Amino acid sequence: MASNLPDYVASAQPVPQANRMPWFKSTAQTYAGIMLWFVFWQSVPASGAPGAAGILAHGLGTALLGVIVAAFICHFASYLAPGLMGMKTGLPLAVVGTSTYGVWGGFLMPGFFMGVLQFGWLAVNAYFSAVLLAGLAEYKEGSPVQLGIGVVWAIAAAFIGLKGIQYVARVATYLPIIPLVILLILAGKTFSGVGNFKPEMLADGAAAAGPSSLDVLLFAIANIVGFFATAGAAGADIASSNRDSKDVQLGGLAGVAGATIFTGCLALLIVAGAYGSGIMAGKAGTLDPTKLMDTIMGPDVTKVFWLLLAIAAFPPACFSSLIAANSMKNTLPQVNPFITVGIGTAASIALVLSGQAGDAAKMFGIIGASFGPICGAMTADYLLAGCQWPGPRAGFNPAGWLSWAVGFVVGAWNGLFAPLLTDLASTYPALAPLEKLNFQMPCPPVAAIIVGFVLYFVLAKAGLTSRQLEMPAAN
Repeated sequence: MASNLPDYVASAQPVPQANRMPWFKSTAQTYAGIMLWFVFWQSVPASGAPGAAGILAHGLGTALLGVIVAAFICHFASYLAPGLMGMKTGLPLAVVGTSTYGVWGGFLMPGFFMGVLQFGWLAVNAYFSAVLLAGLAEYKEGSPVQLGIGVVWAIAAAFIGLKGIQYVARVATYLPIIPLVILLILAGKTFSGVGNFKPEMLADGAAAAGPSSLDVLLFAIANIVGFFATAGAAGADIASSNRDSKDVQLGGLAGVAGATIFTGCLALLIVAGAYGSGIMAGKAGTLDPTKLMDTIMGPDVTKVFWLLLAIAAFPPACFSSLIAANSMKNTLPQVNPFITVGIGTAASIALVLSGQAGDAAKMFGIIGASFGPICGAMTADYLLAGCQWPGPRAGFNPAGWLSWAVGFVVGAWNGLFAPLLTDLASTYPALAPLEKLNFQMPCPPVAAIIVGFVLYFVLAKAGLTSRQLEMPAAN
């Protein structure tokens, strides 16, 4: 009965059909804006891979393949099922997620949890935007000036996200054009050197030691899928304004897979072209396209580009804050949002000042570990219901929470649990056997999605789901 539903579910209203929009006016441009964020594409050539050549260690072809495979995983395994459920119901993620985690469980995850992770994104945005702005005055990353700018950036974005996002939204639609144009200019300036590129150029002629070809693919996929995880689950919100399944598919293929391939591959081509053209001779050591701009374009143009990229990054920081604020308002309505958002912003500032926000690959991995199992479980839930939204379930749905817990351990194994086992084994001799459990999980964000999907499917088939509740507003 509807009376069994908490207010945030019972009062949810679907997006009316009259307000639905085609994919190219909603889903595609929203996701393209996310994938055009410079923090994403500047991370692609390195992708957290060891060695001087990053994911270019075995040549351009292997790296490009990794980006393409990752782009389609993001579309089909992270975005599609949440997006289709959002479109078919017209309801937001916090409500759609109640079928997977229960009406009280969904209150916490993905509802509250989505808001918490937005402060991680705010920290990453503030840190790297501050790197560019401090660089205009030739202050290096990690300097007090850069960290100070990052703190101010986070506070300003959080305040606007809480109180005045409507003013930023007026220009946010057009600002993604800035990184698009900059990428095309850099690619045009370096394209002539792409054919001459060899991985050893990234180490000034020395053997470019690095991972195997398979590991290169996995590092590329892990970096991109980890970055996209929260945006994939948010497909329920974004695609709720779509008209039909075709809009959801085309919006994802263009805005998720297409934009990821476009930006990720251009970043690789820029790095390969810069080194292949010879302009980086004697300057090896960086895989970041924004740091190569000085050599490619000259210092004056580079400063203009950095300023423009930072400006284009501010609206996404505000939107992250807005999502966080809305999540806090929905889940903690009795608490003043200035308090909850203030606490979250303080956590963002701590990540900036500690430098943790500057480790993009690590941050993407944590986020992928957190939301990868959610995407996998929601996909299983959707398929088990005959490609429909099953409707809300009572309380805490065991299948959802168990699949998330195991999936999170898998996704966070390399960065959190394996080092913890090592520390315990070295600190307490009686726990030395735990060292034998220390291994490297291959492609943790994708492994988390797979575990979330398979475990939810098995547990649901075994009957470990809470009872379904009636929701008259759902179609």
